[in-house]
Amino acid sequence: MFLGRFYHNLDEKGRITIPARYRESLGDSAFIVQGFERNLIVFTAADFLAFSAGVTQTRVNDANARAMRRLFFSGAESLEVDKAGRILIPQYLREFAGLVSEIVVVGVGEQFEIWASDEWRKQEEQLKDAELNDQRFSNLDIPSQSEA
Repeated sequence: MFLGRFYHNLDEKGRITIPARYRESLGDSAFIVQGFERNLIVFTAADFLAFSAGVTQTRVNDANARAMRRLFFSGAESLEVDKAGRILIPQYLREFAGLVSEIVVVGVGEQFEIWASDEWRKQEEQLKDAELNDQRFSNLDIPSQSEA
């Protein structure tokens, strides 16, 4: 499970160092996809295959499903983790997420996200808004510990 946040810099070749505590869970390879905000999402190979199977099971005659397939698969790349624990982020994904130098790696459970530091600050401000959180999260079907 990917937890916490880490502040890093993108190197001149477009690589980032994966936090040490993430490397064991990630393994030798991973998948990176364009996120739903101006961010990138990194999946383990197993989680990518599971998520992509769900995406491909959507109805091709539904315009929203086709848009989701385009968004997900056209913005996805296979990655290799080098011996130094780095991944190379493709140029078009760096441009999409606005990654120039300072980045934030954010654990979100089964995946982790990569944000430009200024975009992450915007997210943090939204996440600090208790009233907005109450509205956004009230309809989520999250079982309590006693229900799980």
